[in-house]
Amino acid sequence: MNKSFTLVQLRYFGMVARLENMTAAAAELNVTQSTLSSAIGRLEEEFGAALFTRRSSKGLRLTPAGKRLLLGSQAFLEEADMLYQAVQDEGDSLTGNLIIGIYTPMAPFKAPVILQEFESRYPQVKVTFHEGDQESLRQALLDGMCELALMYNQGVGKEFTRRALELIPPHILVPADHPRAATPRESVSLRDFAEEPLILLDAKHTREYYLEMYNKIGVTPHIRHVVTGYATVRSFVARGHGYSILNQRLENDSTYAGGSVVGLDILEDLAPIEVSLVRPAGAKATRKSLAFEEVCIEMYSAGTK
Repeated sequence: MNKSFTLVQLRYFGMVARLENMTAAAAELNVTQSTLSSAIGRLEEEFGAALFTRRSSKGLRLTPAGKRLLLGSQAFLEEADMLYQAVQDEGDSLTGNLIIGIYTPMAPFKAPVILQEFESRYPQVKVTFHEGDQESLRQALLDGMCELALMYNQGVGKEFTRRALELIPPHILVPADHPRAATPRESVSLRDFAEEPLILLDAKHTREYYLEMYNKIGVTPHIRHVVTGYATVRSFVARGHGYSILNQRLENDSTYAGGSVVGLDILEDLAPIEVSLVRPAGAKATRKSLAFEEVCIEMYSAGTK
């Protein structure tokens, strides 16, 4: 049986799915809430399935059927836009919105640089970055909230495809007045820090990755503080609360809390982190996301900081 849903209904659905709130979506689309609610209702009738679960105080959440529709509709809507451009003889330029997931510790120094290059090539595409930890990015990809994410490989299973961009070895971070900081070019053993207080970056998958390093060398770390923010870890270390292990290195050694840190290479052969572009397996990629992927690959290949 032929279905008669419209592109407008799909676009309305996509906005509600992104904002998880009917009122906010109506304001963003500049339509009445009743118009929006009616469009969603008609879509649900056409597909014969509820697309959202209604939570009185917490907005809306996509159902499994809604997630599948969101994943499938993004490329479909882009193709519709391209058809319009072809009829209008507007060439092959890319337009529209693109949501990219990005691992929070990477966002401050990767997102602006990549965005600048992408916008110089595709000025008509509006990119929005969705920041999160590994687990929240996995869920955002599966929920269709973003179709591509720049993140680490931890926790990325067979339900995703990934394109490796870079391998980053772990390093030890110490305050600038630490005895080891006097010879920053000399590699150090992680075993030598077993009795020193550890500032542990605490996020799902990331935490397990760091603790596995100690397990591999048969050492039990002395965990003093557990924090969830990358910048917070650096600040704690700079103020003398302990040392830490991180992967991403910054050119600037200063921290928000004052003081500075020094990164030291590790003697032990420990697993690096893989920076990857991750997509849900089986989802059709939009041309916008493929263009963003191409920019990332080029910039990482060129060693762009």
